[in-house]
Amino acid sequence: MRTETEHTIFLKDYTPSPYRIVSVDMDFRIGIDNTRVRAQLTVEPREGTAPGTPLVLDGDELSLGSIAIDGLPLALSAYAADANGLTVVEPPLRRFVLETEVTIQPEGNTKLMGLYRSSGTWCTQCEPEGFRRITYYLDRPDNLAVFKVRMTAPRDVAPVLLANGNLIDKGDAGDGMHYAVWEDPFPKPAYLFALVAGDLGSITDSFTTASGRKVDLAIYCSHGKEDQCLWAMDSLKRSMAWDERRFGREYDLDVFNIVAVSDFNFGAMENKGLNIFNDRLVFAQPETATDANYDGIERVIAHEYFHNWTGNRITCRDWFQLCLKEGLTVYRDQEFTSDERSRAVKRISDVVTLRSAQFPEDGGPLAHPPRPDQYREINNFYTTTVYEKGAEIVRMLATLLGEAGFRKGMDLYFERHDGEATTIEAFLQVFADANGIELEQFKTWYLQAGTPRLTVAEHYDADKQTYTLKLKQETLPTPGQPTKAPLVLPIKFGLIGPNGSPMGWSGVSGAEVRDDMIVLRDGSAEVVFTGIPSRPVPSLLRGFSAPVIMETGASQEDQLFLARHDSDPFNRWQALQDVGMALAVDAVQGKPWSDAAVAALSQAMGDTLGSDTLDDAFKALALTLPDEQLIGRTIGKDIDPGAIHDVRKQLLRAVFGPLSRQMLATYNALASTAPYAPDPASTGRRALRNRMLSLLVGSDAPGTSLLVAQQYDAATNMTDRLAALSTAAMAGTPEAPTMLADFRTRFGGDPLVLDKWLTVTAAAPRDGVIEDMKTILADPAFPRTNPNRLRSLVGTFAMSNPTQFARADGAGFRFVADFVTEVDKVNPQVAARVLTGFRIWPMLESTRREAAKAALTGLSAGGTLSRNTADILTRMLAG
Repeated sequence: MRTETEHTIFLKDYTPSPYRIVSVDMDFRIGIDNTRVRAQLTVEPREGTAPGTPLVLDGDELSLGSIAIDGLPLALSAYAADANGLTVVEPPLRRFVLETEVTIQPEGNTKLMGLYRSSGTWCTQCEPEGFRRITYYLDRPDNLAVFKVRMTAPRDVAPVLLANGNLIDKGDAGDGMHYAVWEDPFPKPAYLFALVAGDLGSITDSFTTASGRKVDLAIYCSHGKEDQCLWAMDSLKRSMAWDERRFGREYDLDVFNIVAVSDFNFGAMENKGLNIFNDRLVFAQPETATDANYDGIERVIAHEYFHNWTGNRITCRDWFQLCLKEGLTVYRDQEFTSDERSRAVKRISDVVTLRSAQFPEDGGPLAHPPRPDQYREINNFYTTTVYEKGAEIVRMLATLLGEAGFRKGMDLYFERHDGEATTIEAFLQVFADANGIELEQFKTWYLQAGTPRLTVAEHYDADKQTYTLKLKQETLPTPGQPTKAPLVLPIKFGLIGPNGSPMGWSGVSGAEVRDDMIVLRDGSAEVVFTGIPSRPVPSLLRGFSAPVIMETGASQEDQLFLARHDSDPFNRWQALQDVGMALAVDAVQGKPWSDAAVAALSQAMGDTLGSDTLDDAFKALALTLPDEQLIGRTIGKDIDPGAIHDVRKQLLRAVFGPLSRQMLATYNALASTAPYAPDPASTGRRALRNRMLSLLVGSDAPGTSLLVAQQYDAATNMTDRLAALSTAAMAGTPEAPTMLADFRTRFGGDPLVLDKWLTVTAAAPRDGVIEDMKTILADPAFPRTNPNRLRSLVGTFAMSNPTQFARADGAGFRFVADFVTEVDKVNPQVAARVLTGFRIWPMLESTRREAAKAALTGLSAGGTLSRNTADILTRMLAG
């Protein structure tokens, strides 16, 4: 295997650059064929820089036209430019201005990094290392500079000209051209640079900050989509108000702009004052967007806005600290959604995501610490470990400190580090200083890969009236980390008495216990509660207070007791999941379940459905079984996805079949003729009704196949229509092909709705899906360079269809490997992300495992790969 560039970056090698750029003055002349970029960089040596130390700037695919220092052109011997950058051999050992002019070709930039053109609009993506594709620069996050940008472009094709900061000048430039000048007064790293030029529609609004300043808000989009941006604008204003209330953070510029583009490698980007979004996370209307789309837009709008303080005003010293901004900001957006909607439902949903995406990463060949100590390609570390696990670490910190202690730490963080590029150590230190505690052991969460396993055993002594919990933690070896240290585990808990009420105790010993939380710091501990009159049922890890895999050996009776009586909604949900998981795992491993065990779970599910105290959204989450991938990961080795698929279908029929009348009555009772609304009550009602539809079909209730078709035809919103389509496709109902064909005909002209059709097609666990995908990709009209289309189709297949992706004949593996080979030539980031679907291969049974390895080995031998894809492949095979 050959790659574009072989290199490894190590955290231990970090040193500040000998020079720093303090201000940037850029002039863009945007043309249809190419763009000319002039840059004036004010540079100064750091203290201690030796005379003759060269200035080394990053660059990528730039064509250098001229170079000068303080207005004097440099001789050829005074500099060197190559594919990786620009070196000024012996710059002055004083402040000076480096002037360069380069030419770039945005139209042909299919990597979508740097400046590129998307559907006629020029836009940028610079995180993490895209700015070097625009001009020569110290493209590293610890170089903060103020930016002034002048843009000149043809008025007819680019009447809108946007950049970071505030607009300070605009006007006519002659010959059909016009210009705009933007200035950002806040120093920032180059990865936060943004520029947009195009013919765009917009909606506008304003927000008045707590101190009384008016901020002009605008969302720009393709013409005709303006009415689909209203929910995004509403989400933005609520985010701004929430950040003032919860964290005391007020917005700092005069304007805040968002631009929706159709070709984007990421979900969105938090560039200072000019957020650029993938259009799928902006556009929403009931006919084409689902409740999940509305939720996603609200969450990501908030996330990118919250970055203004946790990411922009305070940024990362180096890319190893990526979770400093991402994990913290994910925690903040999770808290925003929890306050806006249902805290219990949000927590369950986040844990489902963590277990389905991050736990497999932590337990496979791509495992890495939240703060890695080395990388080959930083783009491959925008992972669920950095984002979701990073958020869980911040949540544990907030749990340990309490709301007031956490807020004290955050206030000190903003006060101490505003305007800096900083580190995980500095972040933890402010919480230690603000609360007078020590967090050295807690830091291990950032440095250690793998998901801890928490084992719990219990014992009740009736004579002594003592109740003992024996706790043990273990983290299995991961690539490069064979030995693991004990972690700080905050374990929120409750003891429930026989009548379902909380049980108190008169004393406790053996570990640190704070009211409702055990803090486990060692590899094991024995916690003894005294004054316990009868055996309690323990409710452990309430609210999923630590990201661990917990094994308790609890009986089905105790689990179902918790499902009915636990005051913690997360653990009520978890108890039902645990019972379903135990039955599924036993069956896959050849231990048939008893009729009594299935009947007990079925009864508990029926009780949950009939409860008057639980809301609809919670019921929709509770009334399900663990998915096939989670069952496979729980088994852990020699997995046969086909066998798991069959067992889960049988279990679903056995558990929910007896509830078919109750489910049908609920389905009918939840029908509504009210206009669509994305509020929590309405989304909960639709979620539960559509869950009933899915379960009715899955349990083979008579007539439900036609019921699905009727809902599809009568639906007045995309949530209900897509739920019916997905249910039919996943179950393979007789009506499914007709429904799929109708959906594509009806919505094929809307790219974002087409993505839904691609996702449903790729996720269906049926023979023939690979051939269908090949046909779609071979269609000349299919946009093979658009990340959304590719991820929706092949990304969904590799990540969410284990039955067909991991076929015993290897056809699924070969299909994805061939796809990666082709797409890697056009967009390495998309190719690398899709390739991560192979992370399950070491856990598969031998036939499938060998087929997967053969596909990966073939990819390795197939020629030159990008650094992105080669990095993933190397780690995949090594693991």
